[in-house]
Amino acid sequence: MAFEPPRRLVRALGETAPDGDDWLEKLPEAVHRAVALRELTVERVQLPGGRSSVVLLVRRADDAPAVLKLAPPRARPVSERAALAHWGGRGAVLPLEPDAADDALLLERLHPEVSVRSLPEAKALLEAAGTLRRLWVEPPDDQVFETVDGRTGRQATAMRAGADAYPELRPLVDAALTAREELLAAPPERRLLHGTFRQSKVLRGERMPWLAVGPDPVVGECAFDLARLVRDRVEDLIAAPSGASTTRRRVKRLAESLEVDQERLRGWTLFRAVESGVRARRVGRPQDAELLLEFAGWL
Repeated sequence: MAFEPPRRLVRALGETAPDGDDWLEKLPEAVHRAVALRELTVERVQLPGGRSSVVLLVRRADDAPAVLKLAPPRARPVSERAALAHWGGRGAVLPLEPDAADDALLLERLHPEVSVRSLPEAKALLEAAGTLRRLWVEPPDDQVFETVDGRTGRQATAMRAGADAYPELRPLVDAALTAREELLAAPPERRLLHGTFRQSKVLRGERMPWLAVGPDPVVGECAFDLARLVRDRVEDLIAAPSGASTTRRRVKRLAESLEVDQERLRGWTLFRAVESGVRARRVGRPQDAELLLEFAGWL
């Protein structure tokens, strides 16, 4: 099987890969090895694909459809496997291998061309929120997951460096870091979270109408997970004259529908938007940075 990494993945990893990282160069060999180990037949590579992994549509030895996903170690595929196994298909894609000899993930086949994002906005938010609610469960006793405190601590260090490099960002960065400190002082609950949840991460399924994919799981409070959903379709929000008021209504509506404290949701939405905006500026995506930081200013 001839294999070429998707251009979107190559471009994204080129922005973020640390010096000396050779995962992308070794990816064709890893794909061939994972396919042979499982006796799979590859139909095609899913395009345009994600920014941190490659997904192949495959068939198993019994001709049953499946998906094979490979991601670099820094994307925490072992953690993703553990979270999917803990959810057991409740609200999320079902893993087809409880254990594996490598970091590749064999998953049930969903409909990658149909995500919640294809629905009208109000319906999309409703379906996405319902899916997210099912994922918020107690973490396993033998926890292998990063915590919100740990993850955002790493991000805070990078944000401070970004404020040093771009002084005009300092007021927003300071506000976001202050919000983080206050939020971490007294978290209201401890749940297993998706970690990178948004509308495009919810795909049409067969067992259930909608199932989540692509978690970067983390343990912490629910408002942290919901915060990323608040800014979905941010380009539409920025383009609308009522974008700021729509954003505030969205925070209120999502907080009420999922029984999350509104101020905590606003605070985590601010932190996550600023973090993403600073990171976009750092890796050379100025348009994305501008959108995210304008959005953050509304909060």
